[in-house]
Amino acid sequence: MLDERECNRLAAALHGALRDRSPIAPFSKTHAEIDIDDAYRISRAFLDRRKAEGERVIGKKIGVTSAVVQKMLGIDRPDFGFLTDAMWCRDCIVDTVALIAPRAEAEIAFRLAEDLVGPGITPADVLDATECVMPCFEIVDSRIRDWRIGICDTIADNASCGLFVLGTAESPPASLDLKRLHVTVHKNGEFLSEGAASMVQGAPENAVAWLANTLGQYGIPFRAGEVILSGSLVPLEDAVQGDVFRMDIPGLGGAEVRFT
Repeated sequence: MLDERECNRLAAALHGALRDRSPIAPFSKTHAEIDIDDAYRISRAFLDRRKAEGERVIGKKIGVTSAVVQKMLGIDRPDFGFLTDAMWCRDCIVDTVALIAPRAEAEIAFRLAEDLVGPGITPADVLDATECVMPCFEIVDSRIRDWRIGICDTIADNASCGLFVLGTAESPPASLDLKRLHVTVHKNGEFLSEGAASMVQGAPENAVAWLANTLGQYGIPFRAGEVILSGSLVPLEDAVQGDVFRMDIPGLGGAEVRFT
């Protein structure tokens, strides 16, 4: 277990990597004793630095929920992080130069109408508390060099979150069987990947319930109005300047993101 001073030092290193767009070595390699609780304390200290600069928390995210993404990253469990207003890419245009090594992934986002406070939250509770669901691109971006991450690295690094883009379509969850939704992703006009929502812990609401309960153990609630990202339905794809990604989910809608 790391002491508070070292957690704060590592949080400062992540914050510097974010601002300078200069990645750092994996903590799992430089600090063999780091554990998930340490990683979470680093993540909170990292977030505190962003909040001190004026950013505001507007949601949470779960990542590495599907087997295909876990295999890609060599991680055997989900991770979690925070969304701030600075991460919301409202115009669907991403400045690639402002990121380190961006990757795009297609997800289903939830906007809450009510608070959810774990533990003890069920998938049914999630659906009852949800105002609407939306198609979403999350643009992940690791502050850890070359994406050489273990579970503690990605948790400390705010679950490798970069930016997110929400589609304009909003649907009440009662109108959909979320686990049966299917996404198709095109990159630069050509088919890239497809995936079923059931690949995300059986159903996206299951992933959101897991996150509510996991964060609840740390005294962190979901708040009404927050956006919750439920995890990628497809493999992560590298993105470079000039790329255009489009996702379509029949019955829910689509989203697009452009990298400039």
